[in-house]
Amino acid sequence: MKEEKSVLILGATGGIGGEVAQQLRIAGWRVTALRRGEVNAHVRDGISWIPGDAMSRSDVMKAAKGKTAIIHAVNPPGYKHWGDLVLPMLDNTIAAAQAEGATIVLPGTVYNFGPESFPVIDETSPQEPLTRKGRIRVEMEKRLQRSTEDGARVLIVRAGDFFGPKSGNNWFSQALVKPGRPVTKINYPGMLGVGHQWSYLPDVAHTVVELLNQREKLDIFSRFHMSGHWDYDGKQFVEAIVRVVIKRTGRSPTIRRFPWWLLRLCAPFNQTFHEMNEMRYLWCTPIRMRNERLVAALGHEPHTPLDDAIEATLAGLNCLPR
Repeated sequence: MKEEKSVLILGATGGIGGEVAQQLRIAGWRVTALRRGEVNAHVRDGISWIPGDAMSRSDVMKAAKGKTAIIHAVNPPGYKHWGDLVLPMLDNTIAAAQAEGATIVLPGTVYNFGPESFPVIDETSPQEPLTRKGRIRVEMEKRLQRSTEDGARVLIVRAGDFFGPKSGNNWFSQALVKPGRPVTKINYPGMLGVGHQWSYLPDVAHTVVELLNQREKLDIFSRFHMSGHWDYDGKQFVEAIVRVVIKRTGRSPTIRRFPWWLLRLCAPFNQTFHEMNEMRYLWCTPIRMRNERLVAALGHEPHTPLDDAIEATLAGLNCLPR
């Protein structure tokens, strides 16, 4: 028997999956999370954890039984196996959603888009990516759209670069600051004068929850863009970090350019660096996401003030004194 507000999370140990899981639980959903490895089924923080692997169709089908939604937030660790693992995992989610008539939620990115669509993109902008990861993202969305022909519903929420207290690997924690260390310097990957789009992870999760609660009113295949935090000149975000650090420590960190030259040297020998270097074009041109469709659906976009969001993020990364 299907429970009206019952959801399966794939990737609940990651940043976006974990945040969505917690916010759905608070919103009254019954949350089940699939976790790899030798683990026993148990309940923690109101979430039912069960053993299973997103690469196993039988595991996903079993876990999705009776669910009204599946959050597909699972990604291979690092970048090495994206081409081999991402699409098979998605196909398993699609099969489970079609069997249950469930809604698939995919957290999306701007990787789908190339320079032809910049500087302002909406849900209908042409998807002509420059990178391997971007091409995989495009194929994921194509498969999701086809899945609606056989019983699934799809909700895609695209956002800018993630940051947040538990956001996992991202530009904020991999480039701008060093987790677990005081913020004495900030390495900014962008160019001064070039705008950049950021998204606070709890706001993204809140948006997903609100849209899921209205899923029956949405199109069977729905895509929404979030405007998040738009840094119009490449300085506003860094200056907010400086303000927060001064407030909490009394010391002002220095601002430096991210060492792209070092990334290029290491790229032939390190897959992660290679993929990061491929994404440099996203820092060299302004890319702003229009959220009119989201506001029309919800009446607003969940939005945390920038300084509050950055302070929570730095505290979550153990970069600020307790």
